[in-house]
Amino acid sequence: MTTTTATATRARPPAAGGGARSHAVRSAVFRYVPLVILALLFLSPLVFMLVTSFKTRQESAAVPPTWVPHDPTTQAYDQVLNASGTPVLQWFANSMVAATANALLVVVTAALAAYPLARMEFRGKRVVFGLVVATLFVPPVILVIPNYLIVGDLHWLDTLMAVIVPTAASAFGVFFLRQFFLSLPRELEEAGRLDGANVFQIFWRIVLPLSKPVLIITFIFELQASSSDLMRPLIYLRDTELFTLPRGLKAVLDRFGQGGEMQWEIVLAASALATIPMVIIFFCFQRFFVQGIATTGSKG
Repeated sequence: MTTTTATATRARPPAAGGGARSHAVRSAVFRYVPLVILALLFLSPLVFMLVTSFKTRQESAAVPPTWVPHDPTTQAYDQVLNASGTPVLQWFANSMVAATANALLVVVTAALAAYPLARMEFRGKRVVFGLVVATLFVPPVILVIPNYLIVGDLHWLDTLMAVIVPTAASAFGVFFLRQFFLSLPRELEEAGRLDGANVFQIFWRIVLPLSKPVLIITFIFELQASSSDLMRPLIYLRDTELFTLPRGLKAVLDRFGQGGEMQWEIVLAASALATIPMVIIFFCFQRFFVQGIATTGSKG
């Protein structure tokens, strides 16, 4: 009897362990299967764009569409890169110059505005911050005509300055950085004051080095927003050589989508060339996205 009881006691832990493992497997399935489905839904348009760019004209227009090209070809990329009137590489260079300059200006202006709103006390601070946040609800289209008149008076029409300077101040950047500055320990600034540092020295030597991840996130957000903007280049730019990538894609669509026959392989090849750089930038700075977003929401 004693031997039977001991044997039964020793046999129980594997059963419990097996149940725990089964529960862990089910939990993992419930966690990851929805994530995999969502990832496939988000990635499917990008995959289809890339696949279609390697199809022939007949296959790209086939109904129903196919996911795997029967006869893969790079002819669409050859046409986009070598056709006269579609200098894609020049458009890419223009986009990177304009987007980088705009993003740098936004980071500078947003940091200089967010720090006083987060760490200094002055009359009307809440009103100023409320007005900054309120501009987030103003539709950009309302500002098109005033901005056009100002850009025209500055003689910036048909120049890259027209797509760089008008959005150099970002309410989202101010709000984003302010939330992070609020989370920094005040003891760091007090230590700087004890060492004789003034406000700007504390901001430059203490606050900004600690804010590197969030500054990079702000830069990348604004880089993406500026490089994908179509409205301003469409309004301000006329010279083909000055087009940014979104404006250039509109020109490609106008050129290869006329006559009742949409040349999907060429349009999507140009779209792929415009998309790949931003995908590379995201994967290169992915850890800053996670770190910056995690730290920014820690205090309101």
